Amino acid sequence: MTRDALFAGVSAVYRLSLSLPTLPFEDFIRETSHLGDTEAERAQKVRIGQDRFRVAVMDYWNRTCPFTGVVEPQLLRASHIIPWADCESDQERLNVHNGLLLSSLWDAAFDSGLVTFDDLGNAIASPSLGKSARLALALEKAPPLQLVDEQRSRLAWHRSEIWVAD
Repeated sequence: MTRDALFAGVSAVYRLSLSLPTLPFEDFIRETSHLGDTEAERAQKVRIGQDRFRVAVMDYWNRTCPFTGVVEPQLLRASHIIPWADCESDQERLNVHNGLLLSSLWDAAFDSGLVTFDDLGNAIASPSLGKSARLALALEKAPPLQLVDEQRSRLAWHRSEIWVAD
């Protein structure tokens, strides 16, 4: 093994260790433990949690959209597989395995149910997705996502609840 390969491997392990599924939630709990139960304070909790989720998802996906190669943070979205409003707990909302890092076009297609992913990580287009959108997304060239089981189960939910099948 070359020194460069070893460095790349250690860097990848370090990057992934920073985005463990529970870290955003643990940070959220620590940072909001001083807040009470008023409505205004809950609004603050949401903002802190969303920021933590985005940072963790950015780290997990190496700050790059896996389909477009886009790396500009302004064009990347930390997209929830199970939407924030449908999550049963704060821990689920902030779990990095409930997130994909997508360029804004891919995010819009995913959030609206026009695109989803199978258990192998292959993109599946809704029949409602038009030809120009298919071309813009370059669906036929999209590489499969590298998924873990926690993501597969959430994507199964997305396929059954969000994806536009007809």
